[in-house]
Amino acid sequence: MVKLNVIDRPIDDYRGAKSTLCPGCGHDAISSVIISSAWANGLPPKQLAKMSGIGCSSKTPAYFLGQSHGFNTAHGRMPSVTTGAAMANRDLCFIAVSGDGDTASIGIGQFIHAIRRNLNMVYIVENNGVYGLTKGQYSATAEEGSQKRKSAPNQTQPIDLCKLAITLGCPFVARSFSGSRQQLTALVRAALSHHGMAVIDVISPCVTFANNDESLKSYGYVKSHDEELHVVDYIPHFEPITEVEVPEGEFREVQLHDGSFIRLETIGDAHDPASEMAALEALHRAEVAQKHVTGLLYFNPGKPTLDETLNLVETPLAELPDERLKPSRESLEELLAGFRS
Repeated sequence: MVKLNVIDRPIDDYRGAKSTLCPGCGHDAISSVIISSAWANGLPPKQLAKMSGIGCSSKTPAYFLGQSHGFNTAHGRMPSVTTGAAMANRDLCFIAVSGDGDTASIGIGQFIHAIRRNLNMVYIVENNGVYGLTKGQYSATAEEGSQKRKSAPNQTQPIDLCKLAITLGCPFVARSFSGSRQQLTALVRAALSHHGMAVIDVISPCVTFANNDESLKSYGYVKSHDEELHVVDYIPHFEPITEVEVPEGEFREVQLHDGSFIRLETIGDAHDPASEMAALEALHRAEVAQKHVTGLLYFNPGKPTLDETLNLVETPLAELPDERLKPSRESLEELLAGFRS
């Protein structure tokens, strides 16, 4: 018997084409998580829009949500195209997939402005520290001292996208690992239920150019140097919270705007996701120790999104009739007269 989600859709409705990436690529694991998360959250495929730029990561939307809307933009330009699409179609759920080159290099300006405007979207960075499509040069996120195959160690200071997002006031910032399916799934499901910008930086090892012990983003290195802030669970709004088994140890529940919850069970020192300073300190400690800290780093619900700041009408602009979009001749003349005076 085919298992259906809460809107009676099979998971096959959320799949895409067969992947053409290198076997074992971490990006494929992320695609699988997006498929299962959108299905488990009961999101109608035709209410989803998948956005991407250029790079190995930006090929992946072909491999998930084959029945959803999609737009593959120019290199680094995905945030601005998403901005226009989101303003015209505010009822769509936007899932943006980018890479460390697409986001931290050519697209960093657009990434910054999408955050400061609080665009309502899930922004997933598939971060491997190299340019996989152009033979594996170091990207802007490669750690200093990290070494890919057949190359001298990287000597350039990296850009930490989570630090940047937190500093700019992004209301949902997390880091995960493509090899940590349970944690990544909880974070993606929570991000899909979040109202506002959600940035998830996912360390996704490149099996072709950086799958060696000297690379700080290799599978083996991340597995042995991953410092989890907490065990993350996601509780959808349609699942009574009293029926979920409470884990041992200290935990806290953070409610999202739609009534769902993120449950955080502490496994180390207590981390307060509501504190910018706590998030930045956790990232700094991990950087000094050459570790990767993962989990929900920062969460601040309630910040107005761009469509709310612009006071857009409830009906998506794309669905408004012409008579509501175009001013009458009289009102236009009145407006122009005001500018002349």
